[in-house]
Amino acid sequence: MTFIRPKFRHPELKKNALGYTVDYYEGALSTLCAGCGHDSISAAIVQACYEMNIEPHKVAKLSGIGCSSKTPSYFLSYSHGFNSVHGRMPSIATGANLANRDLLYIGISGDGDSASIGMGQFAHVIRRNLNMVYIVMNNGCYGLTKGQDSATADIGSKSKAGSVNPYEPIDLASLAIELGASFVAQSFSGDKVQLVPLIKAAIEHQGLAFINVVSPCVTFNNNPGSTKSYEYVRAHTSATGTLDFVPERETITASYAEGSIEQIELHDGTKMNLHKLEQDWNPHDRISAINAVKQAQHRKELLTGLLYVNQDSQELHDILGTTGQPLNSLGEGVLCPGNDALKSINKGLR
Repeated sequence: MTFIRPKFRHPELKKNALGYTVDYYEGALSTLCAGCGHDSISAAIVQACYEMNIEPHKVAKLSGIGCSSKTPSYFLSYSHGFNSVHGRMPSIATGANLANRDLLYIGISGDGDSASIGMGQFAHVIRRNLNMVYIVMNNGCYGLTKGQDSATADIGSKSKAGSVNPYEPIDLASLAIELGASFVAQSFSGDKVQLVPLIKAAIEHQGLAFINVVSPCVTFNNNPGSTKSYEYVRAHTSATGTLDFVPERETITASYAEGSIEQIELHDGTKMNLHKLEQDWNPHDRISAINAVKQAQHRKELLTGLLYVNQDSQELHDILGTTGQPLNSLGEGVLCPGNDALKSINKGLR
């Protein structure tokens, strides 16, 4: 058996503005279970980067430990990558981002990696508003160690072994909003139509863009009684609304369906149109977003779509006032200005 992807592709594959076909954005063949939701998320990342004309060598993929953290091998094979230890991906992303702000950082994690051992790291990378896309592939179980309940498993959810989870779940989306994430969205791995524009908007957002994606584990958590199975999620999904991601400088077309449309402008002028369905919900208001999520949970529904966005947030480089030039490209003359500069600094502190 081989895990090397065949190089043959149809010669008439459509190319993006950079001259690349979609296969240039793919990675190795997946070794995950057939039907795993994580592979659908990888495919959505591939599609988003291809359509946005992103150069793969300007992307850094980071992950921790778990089934989800294996997925960076399955997309953007020509990008940079670092697989860290369990729960420590945010620290690696922070160090890399501060050293080279010119790369696009995509952090991939799982519900165990972020909601258990990595909870502290998750909380602090959000409050610092690091400029990155943080995607959690959330299946409610530990797929690498035979399907035990994770910290995001819903109370009353039944495992494949028949045990019922007695504990309250950690809701990563609500927590991210409370901690100050400037972009928070939620989706389902089986909804590519929604997920791709969400990833595009997250990439364009300046600051931490968090996307919690329910991604069923077909081997250990796709059984009757599980609240993270394909059948359950499809039957209990409620969306904030349909999404249109409108790239800057692309011809804009409008549709005039019933219902209100909220247009969100990202930092570079790119726009995202929300055809709102959810009642009493304001994507610019943190309390409104949290209430919408909690009300959906009370109805035993998964609220998907863009939940919250802060258009006026400052990412970490702006907060720290770092140089516009990547730190890893600064020469010795700038990093070590000499004894006279040190004396001047010390004099100012007296």
